[in-house]
Amino acid sequence: MKFNIQLAFILIAGTVLTGCSNQQSATGDSKAVLDTVSLSSKNYALAYQDGEKIVATSIDTMKQISFGGATDPAISPDGNKLAYTLSDSAGHRSIWIADMENKSQGQLVVNNNNYYQAVWSADGNTIAFNIFNKQNLWKIGIIKADNSGYVMLDSASKINVYAPTWKNEREIIGQDLTNLYTFDLSGKVTDTKPIAGLIGKDLTIASSNRFFYTKDGKKLVFNAGNNDVLDGLTGPSEAVYVLDLASKKVVRLSPKGINVPYVFVTADDRIFYSGAEKPFTNPKIYITDLDGNNKIVVDKGTNPTGALK
Repeated sequence: MKFNIQLAFILIAGTVLTGCSNQQSATGDSKAVLDTVSLSSKNYALAYQDGEKIVATSIDTMKQISFGGATDPAISPDGNKLAYTLSDSAGHRSIWIADMENKSQGQLVVNNNNYYQAVWSADGNTIAFNIFNKQNLWKIGIIKADNSGYVMLDSASKINVYAPTWKNEREIIGQDLTNLYTFDLSGKVTDTKPIAGLIGKDLTIASSNRFFYTKDGKKLVFNAGNNDVLDGLTGPSEAVYVLDLASKKVVRLSPKGINVPYVFVTADDRIFYSGAEKPFTNPKIYITDLDGNNKIVVDKGTNPTGALK
């Protein structure tokens, strides 16, 4: 079975160039279509989901490139590559990388049919992701962007580990709803922290909630469920918070009245998140800093990731 991936390059000025690239996969049939590319230098600052397509854009949104049929956008720190998830009709998921300079796409091959949601290391050389192993457990995988050096972290334990992020270029963190774990790149658990002891009992964590260490390692940025009652919202409300590890103080960064199911923090401590206000049908993308200075950057979108400045 194959992924049949067609690339159509349309210059915004009106000149049309077309091409195609067929990549092999054992997981099923799917499609990701690159449909627009700007005339200016292909160095992008932000990638996000817009309905059934992924958009990569400059921070001022003046230049854009989009992919149809893909999810889980992850822009590389240099802004030149985009990792994303493809799903087939059987529910299999795999991660692919598009080089936005030479217009090529290729699959990360880890001999598995359910791995998704890539997260780049700060140097852009390695990707972490969630992977479903043969024991029906969620684990964290890491692999080089050139498809070498694959490792499944904590592969022998009997716990699920969700939502990987990079603490630094040598360590990765993930959570199992109860504890926050730190792994080295060999897969060894080097630190375990009870989540309730970090964030208190008034906030709740789901498997999709991610924790990010700040660049200095002294704070954690995360999104979590809270006790806010938002009229018209189905399900619990979530917000973005920052925890000072020394003082144990938790401060809310996103404004009240906005439900925030997704947050991403760059290695230079810029915080992107998607959130919606009442009637909760038009999510927007925001950027904030560690002091809670919020600004809307995209009027419609979800699941943002950012490149380094």
